[in-house]
Amino acid sequence: MRTQQTSVSATEMEKMLAVSPYNQLALKGVSPPESVSMFDTTLRDGEQAPGIALSPEDKIRIAQALDVLGVDCMEVGFAASGSTEADTIRRICDLGLDAKMYSLARSVKSDIDVVADSGCQCVHTFIATSDLHLKYKLKMTREQVKERAVEAVEYAKDRGLEVQFSCEDATRTDMDYMKEVFMAVEDAGASVINVPDTVGVIVPRAMSYLIKEIVGCVKIPVAVHCHNDLGLAVANSIAAVESGARMVHATMNGIGERTGNAALEEVAVNLFANYGIQTVDLSAIGKTSKIVGMITGFPMAPNKPIVGKNAFAHESGIHVHGVMNNTSTYEPFLPELVGVDREIVIGKHSGAHSAKGRLDTLSINFPEDKMSQLMASIKEIAIGGKEIDDAELMAIADQIMWKGEAEDLVVLEEFAVFTGKGITPTATVTVNVDGERRTMSETGIGPVDAAMKAIRKAVNENITLEEYKLSAVTGRSDSIAQVTVMIKDASNAGHPSAGRAVGADIVKTSVDATMEAINRDYSKRCA
Repeated sequence: MRTQQTSVSATEMEKMLAVSPYNQLALKGVSPPESVSMFDTTLRDGEQAPGIALSPEDKIRIAQALDVLGVDCMEVGFAASGSTEADTIRRICDLGLDAKMYSLARSVKSDIDVVADSGCQCVHTFIATSDLHLKYKLKMTREQVKERAVEAVEYAKDRGLEVQFSCEDATRTDMDYMKEVFMAVEDAGASVINVPDTVGVIVPRAMSYLIKEIVGCVKIPVAVHCHNDLGLAVANSIAAVESGARMVHATMNGIGERTGNAALEEVAVNLFANYGIQTVDLSAIGKTSKIVGMITGFPMAPNKPIVGKNAFAHESGIHVHGVMNNTSTYEPFLPELVGVDREIVIGKHSGAHSAKGRLDTLSINFPEDKMSQLMASIKEIAIGGKEIDDAELMAIADQIMWKGEAEDLVVLEEFAVFTGKGITPTATVTVNVDGERRTMSETGIGPVDAAMKAIRKAVNENITLEEYKLSAVTGRSDSIAQVTVMIKDASNAGHPSAGRAVGADIVKTSVDATMEAINRDYSKRCA
């Protein structure tokens, strides 16, 4: 097993944890192995996920990243699936990585020959053992399957390979028969036996029972390979370790066929946090996850544990307040443990603590008496679920501070815009000018033009629009808009007045900027 190195000491890592004290109470009397090997199958089982097709170069990049992560074993492919695959395996084996290199092989000599010729030092060979598979897939007897398994292991040993053997569909295989097969392949020279939950149908308590039974009948290490069809792959992997399994098969980000495999990052963090077992360099998890996600192009759910976008993102005001005082209030461990960052999200559910904290981080001295205005603007913009990034927050704060204390002498009470294909854009506005309500309608070349014409007509026809600037605060398609307008009023000696506004809706933001400019103009006249 490889000795794992991390950027922080074991003591420092422990301080990063804030798991439940009931875990240790419940685990009294549980004696998992002191060390557990991580068998990564991202490049084999992970690639079998529909929609993933890795080039040789892709596989090499992922293999290098997994080796930096510190996995003990790496299943780099299924050599017998084609010459390109065998050549890729050979190239990876030639890299001189620290992990043991495995290729999958059926329990047939031709598959094993390809593995041996590919340069792999180890083979993971398998054959189905459940009566279901024997009857409908293999059409073989139990005795025939056992003989095939033993012959495969013996032949692989003759070819100079280290052998890991799996009873495919183990969790639906008769216990006595499975023990018989495992003991036979152990005698034939297998170094590790693996218990796959091939279609993810076992529950953790049953997995504990199964592994205890298997561990009790063999002397070599027992591995477990769990699929996530019922959402229990990680829980079953942990249960297996509790019961004596010394190796866990997993994939980065949990990718794999159907609903995926046990997620390596989740298994690794759980084993460390609750059992003190370090399997990989935890601090490299975040980077490795990103590399695998980028190369595979496989979408990551935002709520994916450990590495999802929202794993350490906080928006709720109550949660943010707690995290700012003590991160353990709403985090099970510090994000630094796995090499990711915390994010304070500004959105619909944010409170003043969140916004103030972000502004302080951005070195913006925002006045306390303006916080209610800031929060009102944030919630209005974020009502549809939008998250407000730093640039947008700065723009909103700047707008409020720029406006100052000027009182609105002209108030926009209502506005509506009608537009569409084959319809001339038309805007109707109602403004209150010195206590007088005025309603006007205008058409324009677009909805913004129509709205601004209607406002000027309702307020003062002597006002002309001298300048209009529209920009996106960020480069994203959901960016808020920033609008600046410059107006001149002939009845006010032609002095220009500027208005500025930010918001999610371009038309409304343009209207707000225009009203700001008009009120500045009125303030000059009244001065």
